[in-house]
Amino acid sequence: MRRAGLKPRAQSFISKADAQRWIRQTEQELDRTALACDPTQLENTTVADLIVRYRREVTPSKRGAASEDKRLEVFLRYQWAKLPLSKATPQVFSRHRDIRAQEVSPGTIIREMGLLRAVFETARREWDIPLPENPLAKVKKPRAPQGRQRRLNGEELEWVLEAAQDTRNDWLIPCILLAVDTGMRRGELLNIRVRDLNLADALLTIPETKTGYARCIPLTERAVTLLRKRISAGSRPDDLLFPVTPNAFRLAWEHCKKRAARLHPDIKSLRFHDLRHEAISRFFEFGLSVPEVATISGHRDLRMLFRYTHLKPEDIRTKLQTATNRREAA
Repeated sequence: MRRAGLKPRAQSFISKADAQRWIRQTEQELDRTALACDPTQLENTTVADLIVRYRREVTPSKRGAASEDKRLEVFLRYQWAKLPLSKATPQVFSRHRDIRAQEVSPGTIIREMGLLRAVFETARREWDIPLPENPLAKVKKPRAPQGRQRRLNGEELEWVLEAAQDTRNDWLIPCILLAVDTGMRRGELLNIRVRDLNLADALLTIPETKTGYARCIPLTERAVTLLRKRISAGSRPDDLLFPVTPNAFRLAWEHCKKRAARLHPDIKSLRFHDLRHEAISRFFEFGLSVPEVATISGHRDLRMLFRYTHLKPEDIRTKLQTATNRREAA
């Protein structure tokens, strides 16, 4: 059975009576769908139309608007963006997924598919676009890559700090140490303002986070000292402690790694975000509970928190042996 703008339906039966009964029921269902769905609208609206509108109305309100805007711009270059919605089937995006699998990582494909699905879902739910279903809903995503387990090894922190001393800026070393002590993200570090600090109580408020929820974190003595040095006598409450652009920070970090890698090649694989992994893992090794670590890190999903936690097996072995010895001695 075929209807314009709707997915064809087919079914096999042993008896003709059953087939005719299914025909009548299906026709009634399609008739009800047709009352709410204008096939001509799906023929006259392209995928690009949805992307452009989403880019104009929805993307600007997001914290990651800049990166999402670029991704949507890339979508508009694909041939499937020119298709009318009546032909935007799951198979179209399955083929796109398979082609992208030869070009980018599974994680990138998952993010792209998630964004496309959000575009179609917004069109269905908020823009009265009569799509019978979201074409991305039935497209199988590639298997998510295993989370990074990179931590600082041996004297890597000292090597990075030594290389950072050769830079002309005065903010890279404090940012590195603060990332290890607090587990803050790069964007959170660069957004610290004077008004966010309560150095008397060793607390820092992070009003804008990736999850959209503000949090207040405790500071180590070293972190308090580092942050206090960033405040001058003429500092105002709205002043940034690290007035650096994300791109400038990225370039400084990469140059620092290159200098360190001349003597220690293994450090090439270290990312700045790995310092957050290091910090969270250390929090657990210090004996903090799961709720306490989640309060500092800002994770609201414990599964994601444990993905950031990479305890060293040798440390667990030592704790286990110590506990066993105490029990036997008792």
